Amino acid sequence: MQDQPKPEAGGRGGVAPAPAGQEGGRGGPAAAQAARGGAGRGRGAAQGPGIVFDSDMGRNIDAALALAMLYSLGGKGHAIAVGVSSSNLQAAAFCDAVGRFYAGDPAARSTGNSGVLPVGLAEDGPKLANAAMLAGPLGMTKPDGTPAFRHDVKSAIDTADVTVLYRNAMLTQKDGEGIVVLAGPATNLARALANKRYADVFAVKAGLLVVAAGAYPEGPPDARIKADIAAARQLFANWPTPIVAVGTEVGNAVRYPGHSIETDFSWAPLHPVVEAYRAFQPPPYDALGQAMAAVLYAANQKAGYFRLSEPGTITVQDDGRTRFASAAGGKHRYLMVDPAQKEQVLKAYTELAATKPTPPAGRGFRPPQANQAEGAAGDKPAGAAEGR
Repeated sequence: MQDQPKPEAGGRGGVAPAPAGQEGGRGGPAAAQAARGGAGRGRGAAQGPGIVFDSDMGRNIDAALALAMLYSLGGKGHAIAVGVSSSNLQAAAFCDAVGRFYAGDPAARSTGNSGVLPVGLAEDGPKLANAAMLAGPLGMTKPDGTPAFRHDVKSAIDTADVTVLYRNAMLTQKDGEGIVVLAGPATNLARALANKRYADVFAVKAGLLVVAAGAYPEGPPDARIKADIAAARQLFANWPTPIVAVGTEVGNAVRYPGHSIETDFSWAPLHPVVEAYRAFQPPPYDALGQAMAAVLYAANQKAGYFRLSEPGTITVQDDGRTRFASAAGGKHRYLMVDPAQKEQVLKAYTELAATKPTPPAGRGFRPPQANQAEGAAGDKPAGAAEGR
């Protein structure tokens, strides 16, 4: 019987020194232990499939709303790894802040059983200029001057080697049960595929890849494809398991309703995703639903929220346009909106994204403002106006 692959030590620049009782750097075996525990769930919660979420956080608000949904899936699924494909430290910091918010313990280590996952970062990925939806919430402070949303990402060394992180997370899954959701350029996944040892793990462990990028069966170029056309081509040509694509046409047809932001998140006086929404562009507006549709389908494949195309093959053109061609035995399909299910999809979006986190065992959930030691209840943190 062949030996099972073991988690690799991560960290930047090789094997990072480990704190006492932990192994490897960020992205290494200790991170794999965190992936086994999932994130944003109380102990004893039912575990659905483990989901790796790779995004271009900061380019569009749909990735932030999708991450909120992912942390609220309960027994339908759970995050086992989170990474960003752009070389933007604020993107990684925001993902870390959101993870800590949903874990209910902003000060927890991002290893072991804390429920806070390390964040992977592509140091040489597509560039993303400073994004208001990231700078806004990350720049907010409490009356005592401390950050409104804590994160531990101060430099690249505080992030994980993204390919090691994803491989180790997949090793925590049963064969064929892991899921990967891509809502950004394919940079990280293409890099993983280029390493045969990593590609072999995805071939065995990942039952499905859901790609929130492109337009289908064909349409105008999507920025998520254009950001790294070569990587997108490699991904669609070489990914070893079935792919379901979610095009911009789906995201535009079923948008996240702006009124939900102001009404359904009232349980949290301060919420990182709400503040990102407000900073992205002046509210109210209905947000693109592309990444949210990808997460919803990944965790509810048999729920009938969407229709699936026939099997075929997706290719990427020189200008970044995607094209689907029907083919018997093809491994690719794309999602289609079912008008009869549109209201149910919207309901699922709002219920999941606005769900109050399940507190870890022994602790009650306390949103950031509730943790303030000083300042009257309802005071607006300093810096809030600048992020709007």
